[in-house]
Amino acid sequence: MAQEKADESEAAQTQQQPPSPLAQSGADGSSTYFNQQVPIPQDDRQVWFSFRKLWAFTGPGFLMSIAYLDPGNIESDLQSGAKAGFKVYLSRILIPLWGGVLITIIDTFVFLFLDNYGLRKLETFFGLLITIMAVTFGYEYVMVRPDQGELLKGMFVPRCQGCGPSQMEQAVGIVGAVIMPHNIYLHSALVKSRQIDRSSAKEVKEANKYFFIESTIALFVSFLINVFVVAVFAEAFYGRTNMEVHDVCNATHGLHADLFPFNNETLQVDIYKGGVVLGCFFGPAALYIWAVGILAAGQSSTMTGTYSGQFVMEGFLNLRWSRFSRVLLTRSIAITPTLLVAIFQDVTHLTGMNDFLNVLQSMQLPFALIPILTFTSLSSLMSEFANGLFWKIWGAVMVLLVCCINMYFVVIYVATLNNIWLYVLAAFLSIAYLVFVGYLAWLCLIALGMSCLDVFGRVQNDTMVLIEQRPEFDT
Repeated sequence: MAQEKADESEAAQTQQQPPSPLAQSGADGSSTYFNQQVPIPQDDRQVWFSFRKLWAFTGPGFLMSIAYLDPGNIESDLQSGAKAGFKVYLSRILIPLWGGVLITIIDTFVFLFLDNYGLRKLETFFGLLITIMAVTFGYEYVMVRPDQGELLKGMFVPRCQGCGPSQMEQAVGIVGAVIMPHNIYLHSALVKSRQIDRSSAKEVKEANKYFFIESTIALFVSFLINVFVVAVFAEAFYGRTNMEVHDVCNATHGLHADLFPFNNETLQVDIYKGGVVLGCFFGPAALYIWAVGILAAGQSSTMTGTYSGQFVMEGFLNLRWSRFSRVLLTRSIAITPTLLVAIFQDVTHLTGMNDFLNVLQSMQLPFALIPILTFTSLSSLMSEFANGLFWKIWGAVMVLLVCCINMYFVVIYVATLNNIWLYVLAAFLSIAYLVFVGYLAWLCLIALGMSCLDVFGRVQNDTMVLIEQRPEFDT
């Protein structure tokens, strides 16, 4: 009887605990994540699927899918939105490149405060941006009319005849552009915006099910938009020469025909030149619609990037700053290099940063992927939701593949530097990189069950030593 009373008392204390700091606002004007949680409708009927519940869970997956709609990473896409969205779209007003960057800063700050009007309204705004991208890039796809047979063949029968280091760099860049490190933190934080009882295994399983369905739909939409963009560029640009494009732009009185030298070299395209070429070959409407789509992509990715920084600052550093302070700090740090390049350089230098930044993100992936594989494999942390044997092996193989691709790129990239001091610097950086990744991999393998690697016995005695004890974050 005494034990039953003690259990009832403990349960009552658990129910009376205040909400987690992750879901509430501070009285000092600071806030954590979002100011509200979305309630989940309860259905007494024992049905496997409910559209009402799916709608309530819809949102985080689409915000996460923004990362798969970028031609580059967050900052390079912001630059692309500035130059293609303003310098091309408003070219007759002749807004300078640095002016486009400043305008992008201002409207990004404005959009980032939309969550003051409610989380669902913010998610609706992101849905609008995704719709704009789908419509605009879909229009380009219809206008260009790529070969559907070749498209399907390239989609399901991958091949790369005559590929060299430059193609490998592009392939690694695609990995970095699609699988963004910060996206791991973003989605993990966004799912906490739904009001569920995380102490109930039934509710957690149901939430996982609906989040899985919603994420699948969002990623499929993102995949279609990416297909539109890749197909348009492949059909319109592949194999064309500068002279061919120059002649077409002159014949159609297109804008900026002087961008393309009068020679027979293969056309080198970027987002800025891409809009110009579309305008020359398919009319001004294609150019303006392309600009609107790029602008929507830049705005959406910049906002989700800022939210990711906000979540990292709160989760890792426990910083309780006001929203304005966080946005001001993160945007100021991120935009300063872009603004300097825009003022002192030209479009070529901005667009040339895309591939390198994508590769840089790809090299950062192990620092996000290895820890998440480690934590989700710990039964002491995840309980019955810990990774099974299949997901442990699959996750480890994927992480290993990414690391191998990264190091191969480093080797072929460093080989082109032709400078002994750069070789030495690259060697030191590579050693530091491998040591850090190796340390994370060592802890991960122990978490996956290879206890023989725990030579010090520290993790074997208590696997929770892998996680910093932060009671204020316990839910």
